[in-house]
Amino acid sequence: MPWWLDALIGLAGALLLAWLALAVALLAARPRGSLLAEALRLLPDLVRLLRRLAADRALPRGVRIRLALLLGYLALPIDLIPDFIPVLGYADDAIVVTLVLRSTVRRAGLAAVRAHWPGTPDGFAALCRLTGLPGAPQPSEAA
Repeated sequence: MPWWLDALIGLAGALLLAWLALAVALLAARPRGSLLAEALRLLPDLVRLLRRLAADRALPRGVRIRLALLLGYLALPIDLIPDFIPVLGYADDAIVVTLVLRSTVRRAGLAAVRAHWPGTPDGFAALCRLTGLPGAPQPSEAA
């Protein structure tokens, strides 16, 4: 067998292993229970929030770059996890958004996110629960 075929097979195996590791990491990081449904329901408001935060020059450059990359990922028609895989197939966008938002909200602060939030107070409370902010308002407090 030629050396280049061995290298190609090795590369394909490494890519498959990396994809499987990513799928396991997304499965472990997915929101539990009703939070996943909330994340999917909030997706339009979240996209508007991401766009507004990415355009805010007052935020650190790293946060804006992270948000711009996330918006680019959401615009691509290719998903990390194909839709035929149960649970993760349709939820991978919501999981990736949640992970990026957790780090962004912790870095940019709750006040910046609240200032740019386009949705309802209940939606903002759900966003706080998704990002795992300490002291996030509960549904009864957000009304």
